[in-house]
Amino acid sequence: MAVKLSVNVNKIATLRNTRALEIPSVVGLARIALETGAAGITVHPRPDQRHIRPQDVLDLAELVKQFAEREYNIEGNPFYGYWELVEKVRPTQCTLVPDTVEQATSDHGWDLRMNGEKLRPVIAELKGLGARVSLFMDADSPDLEKAKELGADRVELYTEPYASAFAEGGEARQQAIELFTQAAQRAGAVGLEVNAGHDLNLENLPALVWALPELQEVSIGHALIGDALEYGMGETVRKYLDACRTNR
Repeated sequence: MAVKLSVNVNKIATLRNTRALEIPSVVGLARIALETGAAGITVHPRPDQRHIRPQDVLDLAELVKQFAEREYNIEGNPFYGYWELVEKVRPTQCTLVPDTVEQATSDHGWDLRMNGEKLRPVIAELKGLGARVSLFMDADSPDLEKAKELGADRVELYTEPYASAFAEGGEARQQAIELFTQAAQRAGAVGLEVNAGHDLNLENLPALVWALPELQEVSIGHALIGDALEYGMGETVRKYLDACRTNR
């Protein structure tokens, strides 16, 4: 079974927001991604609206409904203006990320010893809305398994360290693959499904897919949108779908 590809469209919105125009169209390009075969769309709205805006979240929800068996994934910190949008949209998946308001991008997973009890009721409430809940986690977290006890369905492994080590090559690459393999196995052993995301691209994605048979879904935005400037959205999604099928 191929790993599912969820296309993060934040960077399309970043470009659009530089002008008072609806160019490029977030919904239009998301439609191309879905028509080409992407399994879903991911957004990560932030309180400062520097990319995805609340209306985008609503418009994309209506778009995804037009495609059978496709998923809508909303990422974000549940303690910073996240709940209102999720309650309106009721996405397929809520990916909870420990971003602060001022962060440029996600750069670490949850510390469940510190935040676990705050997350527990949030997870229960989101599941009550019908959403699958995934927690953004570091592969080397000693508390990875605790996500299951808190009620999460999945973990999303933060893959920037993997991407950096892959680019370095050699022993660093092999050690990173081993670390992420072990993390996926740890998650699977307690009944957690596994997603992955951050800095994945056409070069490093196949090795991760091959190494992690537990992997269910990857969420990819920055590199994919960058590649789309060269190849076009449809052809780029096809390339990433091929990478998601590596030896599956």
